[in-house]
Amino acid sequence: MPICIHCCLPLPSLYTTYSKADDKSLGKGVRLTQCPRCKGFADKYVEHDFVVLCIDLVLIRPEVYRHLLFNRLRGEDDKFNPSMLRLSLLLLLFDVYLTWARIEKATPTPLAPPPGLLQNATLSTLTSPPQQPTPHQPQTFLATQPILFQYAFFLLLCAVETASFHLPIRFLLLLPHPPTSTKSWTGRLYNFLLPYYPHPSLISTALLVSSFTKLFPLLLLVWNYDLPSSASAVSWAVIINNVAALEILLGSGYLRAMGLCAVGAVCRAGVGWGILRMVGVGGGIAAAGVVETGDVIEMGRRIAESVGFS
Repeated sequence: MPICIHCCLPLPSLYTTYSKADDKSLGKGVRLTQCPRCKGFADKYVEHDFVVLCIDLVLIRPEVYRHLLFNRLRGEDDKFNPSMLRLSLLLLLFDVYLTWARIEKATPTPLAPPPGLLQNATLSTLTSPPQQPTPHQPQTFLATQPILFQYAFFLLLCAVETASFHLPIRFLLLLPHPPTSTKSWTGRLYNFLLPYYPHPSLISTALLVSSFTKLFPLLLLVWNYDLPSSASAVSWAVIINNVAALEILLGSGYLRAMGLCAVGAVCRAGVGWGILRMVGVGGGIAAAGVVETGDVIEMGRRIAESVGFS
């Protein structure tokens, strides 16, 4: 059932169509439903185009998130909306480029550049191993593989990292809560710290929609930016949007939303670091595709050094 994007009141419909011959995209023959509680239009984004939605997503407006999560992308019987599969694939491809380029900068062993940066590439150059490094450079298994093999590896790495970010959050939100009448302080503390939300597909939808800032590296095709700094900014923007999306979806407050995102980020960093270590790629946590985790660790290290704990 759709809701009012302002006060979250469930409504039977968001608009009334008076003439099927008119074009709804132009606002003809359509009258928006007025919310009986807040007296405003239930969902103004019904008449807005995609550009307005993107601008309000960048501004992290709660109304646009409610419109997308509850009124547009919520599937029947809480099933995953098919359009989210296309978005998740697009985000995954951009994540592959960012992760590959970031590891190329963060590791001492040179890897082949991402395919998007290659000019006049042929099938033979993509399937043949890269040039051998100089004798003083260390050699790893991944660095000796063809570019297509490396792309497949980073594609699998990013897919596993994304799953390791979503699944812990979904698992925690699906854990059953003890009765609210319990007198145990542990039960009351558990209910306070961890919200309950029995719609796992909507949780993943919120995390995917709020990760749209991964598409910002498109600007790198127009302007030349410093890649590590750009990747760090994009990663932090994604985390901030993830926290905002979970808070809007769950209505649980920003602290609990931050805690859930922190759990997911730690799991993702651990999985990414473990996979990279298995193939002999170093570079620390930041190279595992989780720049914000590496930034926090580096910040903590500098603070410890400044207070004399180094």
